Amino acid sequence: MQPQPVKAAIWMMGAVVSFISMAVAGRAVAHQLDTFELMLYRSLMGIAIVLLIAKAGGTLHQINTRNMRLQVLRNTSHFIGQNLWFFALSLITLPQLFAFEFSVPLWVALFAPFFLSERLTPVRLGAAIVGFAGILIVARPDQIGLSAGIIAAALCALFFAGSGIATKLLTRSQSVTSIMFWLVTIQAVLGLITAGYDGDIALPTLETLPWVIVVGVAGLFAHFCITSALKIAPAVFVYPMDFVRLPLAAIIGILYYDEPFAIAVFIGAAIIISANFVNIWSERRKLL
Repeated sequence: MQPQPVKAAIWMMGAVVSFISMAVAGRAVAHQLDTFELMLYRSLMGIAIVLLIAKAGGTLHQINTRNMRLQVLRNTSHFIGQNLWFFALSLITLPQLFAFEFSVPLWVALFAPFFLSERLTPVRLGAAIVGFAGILIVARPDQIGLSAGIIAAALCALFFAGSGIATKLLTRSQSVTSIMFWLVTIQAVLGLITAGYDGDIALPTLETLPWVIVVGVAGLFAHFCITSALKIAPAVFVYPMDFVRLPLAAIIGILYYDEPFAIAVFIGAAIIISANFVNIWSERRKLL
């Protein structure tokens, strides 16, 4: 299939809006539901939505059990990363969290040669090194230490990178419907196990239910957008387009959560974004 960078960019803008919405909703319910419970309800809603859309679109027959080992690996990696993400969401600022997420393309670029047969060019390696320097500026371990929120945000980026690589591999042989179905189904099972291991699963209240629905719909739509983008463009091109989240997150954090304007976060994020922009520019020259 001929790469379609413009169409992939449009899909990724849908993912950006969805991730911002999920972050706002996740904070709104963090006082009542733990991360495992939130993931459980999100996945259960996702199953219903995927099946309804697949039924309406006539793609139910595309769901199959091929590549199940990779499906389980992909969704376990994402489940761990998403729980770390929700955990960090309640401990650090939105710009900090998203800045760490921006390291995902760097990890993808480093891992891609081993799993996707995408070459680790000098440009990609240089972008990863410079980007890591930006991550250190955001984390500021010499000033604020390695807090639980910072560690969780850093680790979630690694697990998201693993999930992204597995998703790219799955797009080579699986339809979007099949990938999305196993995404919500496997993670629903994982959510039920982790949320219910103590025999106590909290139910959403009338106050938090709308936010839980936003988390479920936005999270599912974000993955639909990313998966659709990965089917028509290389992973090292798709993921860096997520950077527009940072200024949006900063504005929301300042206006609605009284988060401080931390210049170090923006300096570090600018370095990360610049490093990945070089990647985008390099990949765009190859695609056009």
